[in-house]
Amino acid sequence: MTEERNEGLHPLTVALRDLDETAVNTLVEHEIDAQTPALRVVGYLNDGMVAVGRLFAEDEYFISQLIFSAEIFRGVMARLAPLLGGADPGEGGGKVVVGTVKGDIHDIGKNIVVTLLRGSGFEVVDVGVDVPAERFVEAVRESGAKVVGLSALLNFTYPEMKHVVDTFVAAGLRDQVSIIVGGSPVNEQVREFAGADHYAEDAVTGVDICASIYR
Repeated sequence: MTEERNEGLHPLTVALRDLDETAVNTLVEHEIDAQTPALRVVGYLNDGMVAVGRLFAEDEYFISQLIFSAEIFRGVMARLAPLLGGADPGEGGGKVVVGTVKGDIHDIGKNIVVTLLRGSGFEVVDVGVDVPAERFVEAVRESGAKVVGLSALLNFTYPEMKHVVDTFVAAGLRDQVSIIVGGSPVNEQVREFAGADHYAEDAVTGVDICASIYR
């Protein structure tokens, strides 16, 4: 990657974007030794995953690179997880249902969101991947969550996001939940098409939106 593309990016973000596993692990240990808040370190990693997602969307990376980046991320999160345990579930947060919509089995972005939410004190109901609309509704009924996060990596799942929103309408629950959509191919136009309430450009934004809803 060129110096120009690295401008303004944290070295940890660049290392993950460039799939340099050794550098990622070294930099994470450096941040831990420097007592950088774990959630901030996860934020740098999130930015790296967002960059990987963009490169994938631009056909510069392929699915193998996407999978490798997720493996690097998971390995680092195993190291950081104990440091994210300071907030109890629901402390300063609330309940959030998160899942990847039906027709899409990708969990990279979803897992990042779940990690950040839990690290921020939210109680997360992770319903997994390839989730039918009815399961999202069921999870809200069971948990009482006021927020639903819909993740997708494949652009042909846009209609499924709309179907989830419509299913909440049909169930009489639409006015009780705020629905957030996110994922590499998702944008504000997709949010509008689906009828969702918010579009999260990345996981950190998603957590900020959840926090604002529960204030």
